[in-house]
Amino acid sequence: MRLTADFFQTSAKVFSVSELTRQIRGTLETKFAAVWVQGEISNYKLHPSGHQYFTLKDQRAQISCVIWRDAMPPLRQPLIDGAQVQVYGTVTVYETRGQYQLNVQILQPRGVGLLQAKFEALKRKLEAEGLFLQERKRPLPKFPRRIGIVTSPTGAAIRDMLNVLRRRAPWLQILINPVRVQGTGAAQEIAVAIHELAMPNEAFAPVDLMVVTRGGGSIEDLWQFNEEIVARAIFHSAVPIVSAVGHEIDFTICDFVADLRAPTPSAAAELIVPDIVDLQRQIERCSRTLGRQLLNRLRDAQQRLDHARETLQRCLAHKIDGYKRGLFHALRVLRARSPVRELMMRRHRFADLDRRLVACPARLIENAGHRFNHIEGMLRVLAPDATLRRGYSITMTDRGQIIRTTAEVRSKMKIRTRVSNGEFDSEIL
Repeated sequence: MRLTADFFQTSAKVFSVSELTRQIRGTLETKFAAVWVQGEISNYKLHPSGHQYFTLKDQRAQISCVIWRDAMPPLRQPLIDGAQVQVYGTVTVYETRGQYQLNVQILQPRGVGLLQAKFEALKRKLEAEGLFLQERKRPLPKFPRRIGIVTSPTGAAIRDMLNVLRRRAPWLQILINPVRVQGTGAAQEIAVAIHELAMPNEAFAPVDLMVVTRGGGSIEDLWQFNEEIVARAIFHSAVPIVSAVGHEIDFTICDFVADLRAPTPSAAAELIVPDIVDLQRQIERCSRTLGRQLLNRLRDAQQRLDHARETLQRCLAHKIDGYKRGLFHALRVLRARSPVRELMMRRHRFADLDRRLVACPARLIENAGHRFNHIEGMLRVLAPDATLRRGYSITMTDRGQIIRTTAEVRSKMKIRTRVSNGEFDSEIL
């Protein structure tokens, strides 16, 4: 049997181009809801509307990609041809041209996804072991004399730190333990350098503080500071450690284990040492304050000394005048009476006066003690506690206010009654 064109037209549905393309689009969007794809960027174009178009390719195939203007936040670095990236998006069909494309929602450098997963896994592991506990972090010394720095001796980080440290703390002794901060094996070098600076050594004096640092970079560049061996070296260090890795937006495992995280190497230098200019100002301010206090104390002491001298002079002058008056009176009496008898009487009189003068303060104190005991006895009899012991009581509100009349109470009111040996609460019925 021969099949003709009329047979196919009558036995099968004929699709329009739009219908077929729409069904293909529905099938693709159903089959691939959202996927991760990695490859190389080519034919990148930024449209004036803000949309971004490029092709993602590998050695055997390619796919068109589009980033709609509001689909994702601006990228830290602009896209360029040849960049290796990973994208996350939905597969759809651009019906006007009849080609399928990827609507991109997330874009990151290739390999970041795997490294980020490793980062999160190690972070959870070390956090569960207690390496990130805040209570184990040690305070930094306020005035360190010697610090150790673990970093690359040729990087920008060490130059920035040294400039700040020399300006703020010229007295500081700095010991640099050079290491590689990037590439295979760098993590082992960093861990060994931390152990060397933390352990007592005959080659150099112990350091008061240690800084682990490097400049900024991608997650791949900073990855050596995310290795477990470095984290455990920081955790077991006997010396407080400051982590200053990357820029302010970069976080590494080092930052969570260290005793202090600095956003940048320069910021670390400002955090670990005081500024000599501020110290000089504080010393001058303290010196002026101390000088004023010493001057005030000297003035107070001089005034007390002058007052004591004046009081002593008045007392001496008063006594001398008394002696003079007594002597003149005795001379007058001697002229009228027997000199020998009067002399003996005056001697006895002077001896009696001397005894009375010596005994007078003791009697005054004794009399004052008697008066104090008498007053104390009167107060003890009139005190509230004595009144309570005689059977009286004091009733107060729950706020401690004394109730003196019945007009001050109301129904359901909480009151407190004080008796001689304690208190109890009650309620007005």
